[in-house]
Parts: sequence; C-alpha cells; structure tokens
Amino acid sequence: MLVAELKSFYAVARCGTVTKAAAQLGVSQPTVTGQLRQLESRYGVELFHRQGRGMRLSDAGHSLMPMVEKLVQQETEIDFRLRDASDLREGNLRIGATGPYYIMDTVRAYNQRYPGIDLTLAIGNSQSMLQALHDYRIEIATSSFLMDDKHLYRRMIAADPIRVVAHRDHPLARHGHVRLADLAEHALLLREPGSMTRQLTEDALQAAGVTVSRTLEIGSRESIRQAILCGLGISLIPSREIPSHPDLAALDIEGADIVMHEYLYCLRERQPVQLIARFLEMAPAAG
Repeated sequence: MLVAELKSFYAVARCGTVTKAAAQLGVSQPTVTGQLRQLESRYGVELFHRQGRGMRLSDAGHSLMPMVEKLVQQETEIDFRLRDASDLREGNLRIGATGPYYIMDTVRAYNQRYPGIDLTLAIGNSQSMLQALHDYRIEIATSSFLMDDKHLYRRMIAADPIRVVAHRDHPLARHGHVRLADLAEHALLLREPGSMTRQLTEDALQAAGVTVSRTLEIGSRESIRQAILCGLGISLIPSREIPSHPDLAALDIEGADIVMHEYLYCLRERQPVQLIARFLEMAPAAG
C-alpha cells in the first residue's frame, strides 16, 4: 500500500489537484484522497496545504518529494526492464547439452530471432546436465536419459540409431555391417560412467550375451574419435555424433535395434518464462 500511497502523493504534487492526479493515475478521486489521508495519518504529518481545490506541498512534503521522485523513476526503470525481458530484447539463456548435434539448429535459430539474448552452451554427459538443471545452473537441458519426474517438462527431440565406428583398416570395416557377436574379439572404447551411450552399449552386449575381450574407458567423444583413428579400438556411437573423416568407417549393426533417444528438459515451474518458452516452441519434436 505504501508505494500506491506515495504514487498518489507524487501525482498530486506534480498536478496540483486531486482531480488531475486521479485522471493521470487512472483511478477515482476518492481513491487518491483516501490514500493521501492514510499516508498522513499513519505518520502523523501534513504533506499538503489545502487551498480550495488546489494542493500545495508543506515543508514535510517538500522534503519527501526528491525521494519519492527517485522511487517513481526506479519503478519506471523496473517496468522497462521487465518488458525488455518479456519481449526477449535482453537476458541470458543457459543451455546444457550432451552434445551439439541435436540442439544446435535450435540454438542458431533462437540466436537469429532474439539477438539481444546472451546464450551459453555447456557440454556434458546426461546425468551432469540434468543435475545442473535441478540446481538452476542452466535453464534448458538435453539428455538421453528418460526421466519421469513431475517437476520436469520433457520432449523427445531425436531418435538416433547407434552404429559401430572403426578405423577404415580395421578388420571389421571390410563389410558395411557387423553383428554384436563380431565385437567380442576386439578392443571396445567406452565413454565414462553416466554416459547414455555407454549404458546402451553395455545393455545391448549383455542382452546379446556378448563379452568383449578388452575395454578402454575414454571420457569424451573427441578422445574416442582420436583413439579409433590411432587404432586403439572400436566404439558404438549414435549416427549423428559420428564425425566425418576419411579414415573412419561407420557400420550398421545387424540383429540389434539400438537407438539413442534425446530429450529436451526444463523445470516445469519455469516453462512459462518467456525466455524458456520461446526456445521450447522452436525446438523439434520426434516420436
């Protein structure tokens, strides 16, 4: 109530009459009169001298005027700032992704449409991105983990078949396809724990009853690519994540339907926020 009363005080001081102040504020004259009386009676001060229909500031009113003027200016600035944020003329959107492959087109389109928004894209595994979302360190997350959490909004944005990737000189690369059983005698490169690619790989091998001779744990996609190029082993990689390189061979897997599903997440309570809602509108839907 104090802010409304001070706004009435400011309007009357500027306009000189209750009638003009009420018209400027878009309220009734009794509302303005009542707010002035409440302000004066609450603090036991006289802010105006009444002269007929006119109002003249008292000494107490004069001393208050500069502070109230600053308050009104700050309220206007806050209103402009919130309108800018609502219209996406400024702001920050932090995105956490398991990789750029499924989200970068949306990031590019969003950046073009809303150039005033500063975008941050962090890359990590599925578990770390979802944790960052819960911790309010990011606004949007992509993850291949299917989370049934009532606090999360979720949408599938990609369904990506997994293929075996090997060096072009690797024995398995002679054919355009392999069976999971063919992997048993070869070194298998795995991502770190928490990676959905690793989990899908291990689940598929277990379901097929295949035990590989040797595994190497390598903590990033780029490092796995380099390891394959160096002849250290083979790896299962989602199709859209397979780098284009003349020395890499991507092989279809016979008899096993291994698909990486990628999901877009945000906290459900934050879904209506314009900064987030506009991104969700632009993101693809799959399945």
